[in-house]
Amino acid sequence: DHEGRVVVVHNGIIENYLDIKEKLLASGHEFSSETDTEIVAHLIAYHDRGNPFEAFMSALRELKGAYALAILFRDQPDQIFVARKNCPLLVGITENEGQFVASDVAPMLSYTRDVVFLDENQAGIVSNEGLKLFCVNTGEPISFQIERVEWNPVMAEKQGYKHFMMKEIHEQPDVIRNTIGTRTSEEQGEILLEDIGIDSARARSLNRIVITACGTAYYAGLVGKYLLEKAGQIPVDIDLASEFRYRDPILDENTLVIAVSQSGETADTLAAIDLAKQKGAHTLGIINVKGSTMTRKVNGTLYIHAGPEIGVASTKAYMAMLVAFQLLSMYLGRLRGNLEAERCRELIHDLKVIPQLIEEMLKEKKLVEEIASKYMNFSNFLFLGRDINYPTALEGALKLKEISYIHAEGYAAGEMKHGPIALLDKDCPVVAVMTRGPLYEKIVSNVQESRSRDCRVLGIITKNDRQVLHHVDDALEVPDIDPVLSPLIN
Repeated sequence: DHEGRVVVVHNGIIENYLDIKEKLLASGHEFSSETDTEIVAHLIAYHDRGNPFEAFMSALRELKGAYALAILFRDQPDQIFVARKNCPLLVGITENEGQFVASDVAPMLSYTRDVVFLDENQAGIVSNEGLKLFCVNTGEPISFQIERVEWNPVMAEKQGYKHFMMKEIHEQPDVIRNTIGTRTSEEQGEILLEDIGIDSARARSLNRIVITACGTAYYAGLVGKYLLEKAGQIPVDIDLASEFRYRDPILDENTLVIAVSQSGETADTLAAIDLAKQKGAHTLGIINVKGSTMTRKVNGTLYIHAGPEIGVASTKAYMAMLVAFQLLSMYLGRLRGNLEAERCRELIHDLKVIPQLIEEMLKEKKLVEEIASKYMNFSNFLFLGRDINYPTALEGALKLKEISYIHAEGYAAGEMKHGPIALLDKDCPVVAVMTRGPLYEKIVSNVQESRSRDCRVLGIITKNDRQVLHHVDDALEVPDIDPVLSPLIN
């Protein structure tokens, strides 16, 4: 604040900050920035009448929007005041090394694996004596549970890789193995999912599934839609959580709502779960972080066991989400009588082979670098896919945007003639997922359309598929696998 008494760390957006700022300006406060974060410090100082915690709580009751806050008072340096609303916040607890405040587990793994996840509208005091929690609305003390995180510090270190993303790409085979774990019985052709809260009776009563998620998790959900409809023979809708939560979706007790989130703290996805539960739907979370807010909201959980994900662009968590959807679709298919045991056995066997195949693919680093060097100066890309690999094209485009800041769009290849083809020329390459599958001939036809516009084509193709080579300028070959599992390879 302008007198230097209150220091704020803030994640989120204060929606009513302009109204609050107007009030504070009228009372003599001077601001040094245009940020919504600065008004939090001033508002607390405005309410301070000698009791810092009361000032903090009074300020919180005026704030609208989303926040994870850590507050320090100059005159009380041995206490940090914390609060959360629609943003993740957790406190790491230790016996001898003090307490830690963060928005994610990973930064504090070197110090502790004992954490407390704050719930919505909770505030607290963190000191050397530990943690005290209170309800923001009533001021009443709240009891809490300390969760033990299974990850260890070594899992969060680079282990010789140049950066975390490269490390996490190379962890994908083990993550797939961990997500499969002991959840399959290849001998009997069965999937074992004890914690999802869906027995045979509930599985048969389902008449609809809705998947909701954000970003990469949403694209994993799109793959899940194909899998669940095919194996479970259930209609599946998928909605971005930020859209779902603000609609009035039609749900009932025979609807399964699947929420997907690596962190288990995605604000829009948490709000979507609340809405689903209000309408009586059964909720299932596909989640990485145990003990996170989402795990306490949903009726059942399907953990993906990806370990800490430090890289901003999700890699291994996306792969684990695909495996989770594969397992779930097979489980529901068996319970509903739509998937034969023999077919389930085949899929289980092929799924278990995939980590080894990916390990072989990751050795092709030199070829990938050579191809990247050919394409590095383009500023626009179009990614094309069909059927279950349409989401692969969307995810590929997202990755290129996130990592290189190059503009890229993913499209269902059959839609290319309805607009995107007009943008294609020698300056806009196409990345086409054209591995063998039910629509193989059609995607080849779509690529031929692209080449008629003089654009360069990089094909993701099935190994030893010689007939497709004359349709592409460059190719990355992947192992031949059951088309249902091909998104994991592609």
